Amino acid sequence: MADITDYTGKITSEHADKPRYAAMVRAVTQCFVDVKNALSSLPARFDLDRAVGKQLDDVGLWVGVSRHIRAPLSGVYFSFDMAGLGFDQGVWRGPFDPDTGLTTLDDETCRLLIRARIGANHWDGTLAGSKAILGQIFNTGTHVFIQDNQDMSITVGISGKIPSALFLALLSGGYIPIKPQSVRINFYIVTSVNDSPIFGFDVSNEYVAGFDVGAWATPL
Repeated sequence: MADITDYTGKITSEHADKPRYAAMVRAVTQCFVDVKNALSSLPARFDLDRAVGKQLDDVGLWVGVSRHIRAPLSGVYFSFDMAGLGFDQGVWRGPFDPDTGLTTLDDETCRLLIRARIGANHWDGTLAGSKAILGQIFNTGTHVFIQDNQDMSITVGISGKIPSALFLALLSGGYIPIKPQSVRINFYIVTSVNDSPIFGFDVSNEYVAGFDVGAWATPL
């Protein structure tokens, strides 16, 4: 980090005892110190882990993501007595958010969406690669899997910890890029019981399990 002493420290002994001369040097060189410090701070300001506000918007623009939603995400605002929209699930409605739904993402959600886009920009189109992308977005305990239906369509399932209403809306709205070109997504299904796999036959793991363990899947 630049400091004014980088310049005043170079004053020769002939002028070192002249306070007005030193003041003049400080007045002239302070602008250079400020510019150097501003320039050196730019990498950190646009670092994905630390960027906020407009800087984060610029990072998103670079990779192809905007915090502004194409259409309002309905059914995501916090609400009492409504399943899936309680504490740690629903999104607090801001003072300028419309009644119709959320239109602007907060910094942390936007940051995760940018991470997903960066992963998608380097994606090889395989199911294994998509799992790595989804793993960057959803919390530990949430298991996202993709079923290839062998007819140019896939089904996306979510088991374990149920994500927030906002992330479910982003996923079903196509804002999280997890499908190859020309492949359609038939269904998004999520477990109906938190921390449970989806009910299914002949499988028993964290994704799908049978009676007394698995829970019915709910389509988004």
